[in-house]
Amino acid sequence: MKKPLLSTALLLCSLNVAAAGSKVLATGGATSIEGAAGGGIVPWAVINGYGSSGQWSVTGYASQVGVDDFTLNSKGIGLSYDNKYELSFGRQELKLDTMGGELNQQIIGLKYKIAGELLYSAMPQISVGLQLKKQLDFAIPSAVGARHDSGTDVYVAASKVWFDALWGRNILLNATVRGTKGQQTGLLGFGTVSNDDYQWVSEFSAVLLLNPQWAVGAEFKQKPNELAFAREDHWRDVFVAWFANKHLSLVAGHVDLGSIATFEHQTGYYLALESTWSF
Repeated sequence: MKKPLLSTALLLCSLNVAAAGSKVLATGGATSIEGAAGGGIVPWAVINGYGSSGQWSVTGYASQVGVDDFTLNSKGIGLSYDNKYELSFGRQELKLDTMGGELNQQIIGLKYKIAGELLYSAMPQISVGLQLKKQLDFAIPSAVGARHDSGTDVYVAASKVWFDALWGRNILLNATVRGTKGQQTGLLGFGTVSNDDYQWVSEFSAVLLLNPQWAVGAEFKQKPNELAFAREDHWRDVFVAWFANKHLSLVAGHVDLGSIATFEHQTGYYLALESTWSF
């Protein structure tokens, strides 16, 4: 594990002294690389933390994706209220390990639960969200054909847990539809010289809940592929999640990001640590 993630991990671990909140363990999901509650690369309809009706939750997270030619460090904080409203602030740092240099992006996320429940209703939990993204190092994205250094993603997500669905275990399924102008989630800018329209893409997650503390899952993230100079492939991951308690969770997985900026076969690891406190 590299030093930025390790130092943040030690900070998050020191926060495990707050109230637990009243939601069921693991129902806040993890925190995605963009700061929204969900899986590693896909935002779900769930709201971060364990605060229920009338309660607040604060979540701190740090994650690292390491593939052949790049390293992506993400960190930030999320705030939720009433299990309906979610606000997140995130920062991404993409290190260009082979080329040299780095790209930075900041993300402000908003999410609102509009209907349903994750556990106790026939209707899935449905949430709408947006992510305001700002690319802070626009020279490279501009040089390869990006039109803007900022953009706003919008999405609708539906999540549902099915009890006793497979081998006596519970299963969580999530589907997300996203509108975006971002290349490589915005790290390579927004829009292109030839096309400044929103692209609509789909994202999916499936999670087998082995017991209250352990889960295994897989995700798929469709990408828009609009830059002329390089192909942008869809992303995939498989992961194991450990929810130690309502204060601390750890996710480890394998990612396949395909081709990034002409660098082929970008596969590697995903690590994420999250600490939550509710009041």
